[in-house]
Amino acid sequence: MAACPAAVAAASASLGTGVSFGGCSKKVYWRQVSGCSSLCSSLAGMKLVAVAPPVHNGGGSSVGFVRGALYSDAKYDLTDYKFEPIKESIVAREMTRRYMTDMITHADTDVVIVGAGSAGLSCAYELSKNPNVKVAIIEQSVSPGGGAWLGGQLFSAMVVRKPAHRFLDEIGVAYDELEHYVVIKHAALFTSTIMSKLLARPNVKLFNAVAAEDLIIKEDRVSGVVTNWALVSMNHNTQSCMDPNVMEAKVVVSSCGHDGPFGATGVKRLKSIGMIDKVPGMKCLDMNTAEDAIVRHTREVVPGMIVTGMEVAEIDGSPRMVSKPAFLHATGFRIVSGNLVRLLGVC
Repeated sequence: MAACPAAVAAASASLGTGVSFGGCSKKVYWRQVSGCSSLCSSLAGMKLVAVAPPVHNGGGSSVGFVRGALYSDAKYDLTDYKFEPIKESIVAREMTRRYMTDMITHADTDVVIVGAGSAGLSCAYELSKNPNVKVAIIEQSVSPGGGAWLGGQLFSAMVVRKPAHRFLDEIGVAYDELEHYVVIKHAALFTSTIMSKLLARPNVKLFNAVAAEDLIIKEDRVSGVVTNWALVSMNHNTQSCMDPNVMEAKVVVSSCGHDGPFGATGVKRLKSIGMIDKVPGMKCLDMNTAEDAIVRHTREVVPGMIVTGMEVAEIDGSPRMVSKPAFLHATGFRIVSGNLVRLLGVC
């Protein structure tokens, strides 16, 4: 059937950028068209469908509604969309085989990063730029990102002081720029972007819903972590003998955040076994002091273990801050660019 000129004109005038859908551009448009009651075909890649019968508007003319959808491929016509068949056992085998392969690969790895908040993710991002460095990230929560999904007091915007905005430029996160700082409209844009870029790298594996229950220490050097499912770690008092697993590593990076249920666990464990003298806890808020101190004091606190992020404030007694986690990229850069990389022997 020939395309209705009025509908084509209306739909063409409504064309926009579209949104990504399964790799092709698709957008639905609605437009009132005077005197149009035809079913329309396609024009220039635009599939015009379901033009409603005319409705009289009381002024002597009729109005039809044209719905247009932009398709680059007919396979995305949802009127004929059907998934390929699969056996449930295949799904189970694929998930199990791939996860167990990752566990075997990282049972002895280069770097284990404990805590997938903004500091841990940024550290992993910098370290994994070297494709020869295997990085395993352990995160006790199902959802990585720590507190970086929101700004302070559960607000959406993330404020980032310059020059940390250069990292946002590198990973492609948009922001509003002011004289001394920039503002990301939603903190989740930063966290989701860095995770998508980081986890796509073949030398990185995130083990979420996994807790670091303890450290491996050999000859006064941290040599890895003791792991378990996070839900198991939270229920040791309700069950009997749920033994852990291990990951050996050349370097352990502890980025467990400030004190809390799973916070600052790395430095608290070091204190409990006498490898450090004290964990004074972070002081009251002072942003202008806090951020510089955390970057400056990111370091190897005992042989084989680096502390970064807000856990640094716990061990040094430096001030806390309002949430601005993108600056913590600088701590990851410090680990890579400073003399701390000598620990790896591969950077």
